[in-house]
Amino acid sequence: MIDHVSIAVGDLARAAAFYEAVLAPLGLTRLVTRERTVGFGKRYPEFWLNLRDHHHAAPGDPGAHICLRAADEEAVRSFHAVALAGGGRDSGAPGPRQAAMTTYFGAFILDLDGNKIEAVTFPAA
Repeated sequence: MIDHVSIAVGDLARAAAFYEAVLAPLGLTRLVTRERTVGFGKRYPEFWLNLRDHHHAAPGDPGAHICLRAADEEAVRSFHAVALAGGGRDSGAPGPRQAAMTTYFGAFILDLDGNKIEAVTFPAA
């Protein structure tokens, strides 16, 4: 249903370097680089960073998040660890969680601009 998502960043080069490392465990790489935007994906840019002049990190929890699929629990753990090592903030350590319809394994981070990003994998039944 959703084709792609975009998030606002205040420093495109800094955000792109952060996300190159953070998205690698999820199998996403930089596919597009333009003056004011960078796109990540596997074969098609699905996750975009868009430079917004005078953008500042949101304080606290922004109230919305973007969830990206991970291949397994190790990829979720790596996503979280790499994000924290790169200056991101913890917003939910890797671990099992109960969703409305199933259990899953996920982790949440706040990026350098205060965007909340989750990595998730669903254990085999």
